[in-house]
Amino acid sequence: MFARSFALPSLSITRRFGFRTYATMFADHCPLVLTPAQLHNLKATTANASDLVVLDASWHMPNSPRKGAEEFLRVHLPAARFLDLDAVATPHPLSLPHMMPDSATFARACAQNGISPRTHVVLYDTHGVFSSPRALYMFRAFGHHRSSLLDGGLPGWQAHGGHTEDGEAPTVHMRAKYPQPELNTSVVKDYSQIVANSARDPAQDPDAFYVLDARAKDRFLGKAPEPRAGMRSGHMPYAVSLPFNAFLETHTVPKHIASKVVRPDGSDGSYTYTRLRSTQGMLSALEGALGPERAKEVLEGKRQVVTSCGSGMTAGILWLGLKLLGVERVGLYDESWMGYAMRPESKVVQGE
Repeated sequence: MFARSFALPSLSITRRFGFRTYATMFADHCPLVLTPAQLHNLKATTANASDLVVLDASWHMPNSPRKGAEEFLRVHLPAARFLDLDAVATPHPLSLPHMMPDSATFARACAQNGISPRTHVVLYDTHGVFSSPRALYMFRAFGHHRSSLLDGGLPGWQAHGGHTEDGEAPTVHMRAKYPQPELNTSVVKDYSQIVANSARDPAQDPDAFYVLDARAKDRFLGKAPEPRAGMRSGHMPYAVSLPFNAFLETHTVPKHIASKVVRPDGSDGSYTYTRLRSTQGMLSALEGALGPERAKEVLEGKRQVVTSCGSGMTAGILWLGLKLLGVERVGLYDESWMGYAMRPESKVVQGE
């Protein structure tokens, strides 16, 4: 049973319009982010399984012993399915992981998970907020705007008294129909676009876009090694450091709850997770990285901004934060630092 402290908004709306209308009341523009209470309310008022599908989009760094698919079997949200971001991807000549899938691959993954174009898809991960923004970015890039992220992910759900399950995902008895969608290529940047932009000083060229690098500052500066062996550290010319955790805050599951719930990694002790900062907090971080004037350009749509990270995963956190700030002209460099640094011809800057 959910904790009594849960505030359940919009119950009058659900009584007035009914469960099927509530599931699609956002039309094609569902909110980017849901709280645990909002998801609980949505689940409670949605009787048709095809109207709402919850996906665990957990992913872990290659040097981590944790495996998202294995942890899903240990614990997940009720009726959730597992979305393997490394599998729902396009093969890359440099063997880069979790690249944006082509439309056929995306449509097939949706259909297999019982998702139709009318389905409200809610994505979460076991860190709180880490890999799920990348999954949300993928859905939005293919025009599936009936998609949201669960802020706080699995730990946040548990912290608020949410039920969980274990074992395999429920069987999809009838495969959904999902026509191949069109990818919005304007939000997906490739190597050639990044190289061309890196030759343009944004201080002199108003058409150059800003690149925000979500990696840790020492990796950006070339002072710390990359987690992938043998890869150069540093950054692209004119890129700006904005570590992804600048858009996040850390929370702790209360001890009386943490002692009773099943944790995905089987650990004990303090149970922490991440949530998105307030929009004011994210705005302060953006202004701290770009400076007030350049941040204003981005916010007013006068300058495009592109996010990047190690492999295109945590760049999704910056993408989501920028969208929550109302930034319209925001893209993501799909290959990110892996694709850039692996090419010997790429110019790498170390230091500020």
